[in-house]
Amino acid sequence: MLMSDTTFASFAPAQASPTSIFGYEIIDRIGEGAGSLVYAVSQPGTGQIFALKHVIRKSEKDVRFIEQLENEYNVGKQIVHPSLRRVVDFKANRTVLRKFIDAALVLELFDGSALEQHLPTDLLEILDCFIATAGALGAMHDHGFIHCDLKPNNIMRNARGDVKVIDLGQACPIGTAKERIQGTPDFISPEQVHCKPVSKPTDVFNFGATLYWALARKPMPTLFTITKGENSFLLDDTIPTPADANPAVPAPLSNFVMECVRTNPAKRPQDMTEVIRRLEVMRHVVERDHKPRRFVN
Repeated sequence: MLMSDTTFASFAPAQASPTSIFGYEIIDRIGEGAGSLVYAVSQPGTGQIFALKHVIRKSEKDVRFIEQLENEYNVGKQIVHPSLRRVVDFKANRTVLRKFIDAALVLELFDGSALEQHLPTDLLEILDCFIATAGALGAMHDHGFIHCDLKPNNIMRNARGDVKVIDLGQACPIGTAKERIQGTPDFISPEQVHCKPVSKPTDVFNFGATLYWALARKPMPTLFTITKGENSFLLDDTIPTPADANPAVPAPLSNFVMECVRTNPAKRPQDMTEVIRRLEVMRHVVERDHKPRRFVN
C-alpha cells in the first residue's frame, strides 16, 4: 500500500486528477497536506515511483506553502541519510513577473505511516525508532540545518521498523531567528515561541517532546499550550514526567526526556551525538533485562 506523510481521506470520484504534473505521470492520488495534493507518480524515462506534492497558488497564503516546498528541496538535496526522506526534484511555473503559479516537490515514496497514526507498543521498538530519528537530525545538524518541526506526524515508520524523518519545510540554518512563530504547539521549544535563534538544542527539545508523547501517550505542556495567565514561563520541575503518566517507563529514560525539554537550551543535551549515545545505553539495559515493556494504546 502506498503511503505518505499526509492526512488520508476519501476522495469523491467526480474530482478527476490530472494525468501528469510537470511531466511526471500520475498513478494515484494518495492524500493531501498543508495546501497540497499528494500523488504517487512515475518518473518519465525511468519508470521509478515517487511521491509528488503539488501546490496551486489560489491565494497569497498558498505562496507560503510553495516556499516551504522549495525550502524542503534546497535543504534536503544537501543531505543523505537512511532515516531522512530523500528529495528528488522541484518544479515550478511562474508568471512573467516571477510569481508562482504552481509548484511540485518530488520525494521518495515510503511505505510507512506516521507515528501519530501507528505508534509501536514495544519499548525497544520505540527506542530504535527514536535512535534512528536522532541520527537523521544529527545529519541535518552536520550540514548546518535545524529541522524546527519534529513531531509524531513528521516521523514515519514501516512494518520492518525502517524510519524516515520528513517535512523540512520549516528547516533553517543554525542560528536563524525567525520573524514569526513557527512550530507545532505541543512540541515547540521556548526559544521558538520567543523567535530567538534556533540551535541544535532546539531540535533536542522538539525530539524530547515527541519522545515524551510516545512514552506518556499524551503531549507534554509547552510554553505555547499552557493557558494564558497560569504561568508566564514553564517551570521545569512542575511538568509531570513520562513515568508519572506511564509507570512502565523506566526512570532513567523518563529523566532523560525531561532533560531534553528543559526551558534553558544550555541545560539540554547539546547535540544528537549525546542523545544517541544515551538512548543506546538505555536500550541495552532494557534488552539485557529481558523485561517486556509494552504500552497500552
